[in-house]
Amino acid sequence: MAELMALPEAVAALVRDGDTVALEGFTHLIPVAAGHEIIRQGRRDLTLVRMTPDVVYDQLIGAGCARKLVFSWGGNPGVGSLHRFRDAVERQWPLPLELEEHSHAGMANRYVAGASGLPFAVLRGYHGTDLPAHTVVKPIACPFTGEVLTAVPALNPDVTVIHAQRADRRGNVQLWGITGVQKEAVLAARRSLVTVEEIVDTLDPRPGAVVLPSWVVTAVAAVPGGARPSYAQGYYDRDNDAYRAWDAVSRDRAAFTAWLERL
Repeated sequence: MAELMALPEAVAALVRDGDTVALEGFTHLIPVAAGHEIIRQGRRDLTLVRMTPDVVYDQLIGAGCARKLVFSWGGNPGVGSLHRFRDAVERQWPLPLELEEHSHAGMANRYVAGASGLPFAVLRGYHGTDLPAHTVVKPIACPFTGEVLTAVPALNPDVTVIHAQRADRRGNVQLWGITGVQKEAVLAARRSLVTVEEIVDTLDPRPGAVVLPSWVVTAVAAVPGGARPSYAQGYYDRDNDAYRAWDAVSRDRAAFTAWLERL
């Protein structure tokens, strides 16, 4: 059953040096506050996983938290590159960063396999590209038709962190809007932390909502505004100015270091 905890306490209990950590969110409900708490607590040697790493991953990489990134696309949406990410890859600052790159479909299927308790997933993908030579996939023949497909290994993070709109006092979580692979990422993980805008007595039905029952969530932390500068549908809009402002900070090591000292 999920435990209601303060964010610093939850990160201290669930995120350990050397863990594989997924902070999932596709444009919407990105767990930024949790990422900042991981930085403040000085976690190191993390394997960071996400389909679309953006600003908070740039910050985690620049802070020296990561040794590896598993992903399918990376950038500052609508703005450009992640310059702390690039600095780590191109110049090994502050640390070298190992990369494992997949397609979006490959990453999504890896989460689904992990959530389903399967060792791998199969898809028609990666063919016609040089990506198989640079990542962890294998060809597999269909036992019924002989068609050669691609097998991708299951993804089972040590910890998945997501943000949601609300949870009830028993730890059941409700999120709606663009939900990406948050559900699958939680179900695939050994431990999970969900930050929420609010704790409520009752989860009123919402069209298209996803409900994660308390027995699949390790901890819930009330963190109003915890997805900013991304958005939380029904609570606040995306802060586009913040994404644009990050570009200047991210480009310059001194500016980033000053930002880090203020965090």
